[in-house]
Amino acid sequence: MANKKRLLTPGKVAAVLAILAVLAVGGGFGVMKASDAPAFCTLCHNMQKYYDSFSFSQTDEKTGEDYDLLAKRHAESADRLVCHDCHEASLPLQIEEAVKYVTGNYLEPLDRRDFGDQFCLDCHDFEEVKQITRERFADVSAPPFNVANPHDSHNGELDCSVCHRMHQKQTLLCAQCHELKWTNEVLRDPVWIPKPLYE
Repeated sequence: MANKKRLLTPGKVAAVLAILAVLAVGGGFGVMKASDAPAFCTLCHNMQKYYDSFSFSQTDEKTGEDYDLLAKRHAESADRLVCHDCHEASLPLQIEEAVKYVTGNYLEPLDRRDFGDQFCLDCHDFEEVKQITRERFADVSAPPFNVANPHDSHNGELDCSVCHRMHQKQTLLCAQCHELKWTNEVLRDPVWIPKPLYE
């Protein structure tokens, strides 16, 4: 009887598994590299509005004025930030997000993330921010608020996210109670809206 050759020897199986492992790792790194481009996020349709807020000016529905959300302002800053400068880019997280998208297991709109103040303060010097707004608003405020400063509030230290949003209009807490020249000046920019009393 003739010897039959075995098609799958342990060596061949090991070689095929090694090739598949290399392809999987290479594919994973390829996806990670591709995901560095902000447009990659739009592969999931629920990310389109976040990409748009990062890439394009918005148009105010009431006035027709164009304005830039903070995401776009950061993208056009001297640092030229991209999505992964703020959002974690690990492969396990991207796989988890892809599975949620494919299975429809996500909220629409997505929950607003609160990164905490330290996240902002890693790039922005808070004393410098206070100085900038102190100088900007000192001449336009009426006494007794001629030293009014939204970043040095009589309400104490506030979280940055009380007013600032990256992918949405920003809300001006001071305008809840105060109608000052500087609050009116800020609210003329369509990126700002008065903060609702109850949010």
